[in-house]
Amino acid sequence: MTTTRPTSPESTRPLSGLHVVECASFVAGPTGGMTLAQLGASVIRIDPLGGGPDHGRWPAAGHGTGDSYYWASLNKGKRSIALDLRSEEGRELVVALATGPGDDRGVLVDNVVGRRWMANDVLTARRPDLIHVRVQGYPDGRPAVDYTVNAEVGIPQITGSEEGAAPVNHVLPAWDLVTGLTVSTTVLAALHQRSRTGRGVYSEIALSDVALAGVANLGWLSEAAETGHERPRHGNHVYGSFGIDVACSDGHRVMVVALTPGQWSALITVTGTDAVFAALETALDADLTDETERYRLRETIAAVLRPWFGARDSATVEAELNRARVLWGRYQGMTHVVDEHRAGAHPLLTDIVMPGGTAAITARSPIRWDGAHGAAGDAPRLGRETDEILAGELGLSAAEIGALHDRGVIG
Repeated sequence: MTTTRPTSPESTRPLSGLHVVECASFVAGPTGGMTLAQLGASVIRIDPLGGGPDHGRWPAAGHGTGDSYYWASLNKGKRSIALDLRSEEGRELVVALATGPGDDRGVLVDNVVGRRWMANDVLTARRPDLIHVRVQGYPDGRPAVDYTVNAEVGIPQITGSEEGAAPVNHVLPAWDLVTGLTVSTTVLAALHQRSRTGRGVYSEIALSDVALAGVANLGWLSEAAETGHERPRHGNHVYGSFGIDVACSDGHRVMVVALTPGQWSALITVTGTDAVFAALETALDADLTDETERYRLRETIAAVLRPWFGARDSATVEAELNRARVLWGRYQGMTHVVDEHRAGAHPLLTDIVMPGGTAAITARSPIRWDGAHGAAGDAPRLGRETDEILAGELGLSAAEIGALHDRGVIG
């Protein structure tokens, strides 16, 4: 296990005392619940008996034969109750948990679409001031995932090398993650409204809307409307500015970026290319302190800079760029990040042990509250807190819980 910096007691976290019920699978909904849990909320995760469709999703230990690293990390810090969601009794328990009384209760996050028993009007009949945040694929309820909505907003068409013709998907489910953070933001906004007005909130967040808003807010759709064609692919160049990946003498590669005049000045000073670029500016009638000009002449600039990097190993490049305060980053694999973690370099990261005994690397909250990341949260076990939740949240007796076990309603 890695030793990390002390974390603040959970009782000091900002959402301590808040109770949230989460009935969601895959990335977006669970990310929203995890974010709230790491800020101190008590999050009850509703799981079907045997686990949902994401319970064993890759990456998983033992090349897919063991516990899911994915599921364990996205659901850490939550309490899990496993129910037969096809039974009337199981569904009634979910509704009772979601609509429980109290100022710090009555908060539900789900991605359950098309099931009448989870419809908002059914739930608000039990608790009118319910805060209900629902994740959808499309606004009309049709299913979608990150990889399908990303294709539809045009990003794979402008990703990849200049020579490429086929669309290039990204491996990061960025829209899922943004949607999850939108979920947590919505919950907090709804809590604020309820505290002031007494009114509940029903909010629907479609993954496709999050993706569409993202590209629109970046100005990419406006650009396409003006030009009438797709943005060309530029490989690893930074669109509209200057950024290149370059190789050092030992084969390691770094990404160097100059977005501002100050960053540009630092880069050409450390590489000793001031005079060369001054001459180029005169010859080409260009002002390289201007971001647009650096983008237009990116290939020429890259050709001038590459020999400096190619003459130095990566350790020397790192030292000199850092000393000059150049904006840069190294290309490295995830195994290198793991090694850094093992050496104690990343206080955000920590280790947990999954139910099967396999160690996993996960993250604390990136939000430092009073200077501390807080605890990451324990790895979940499917249905581990079922009896505890039914007794503590719904007041069921041991005999009532035992009868539910006997009838196969809970596990």
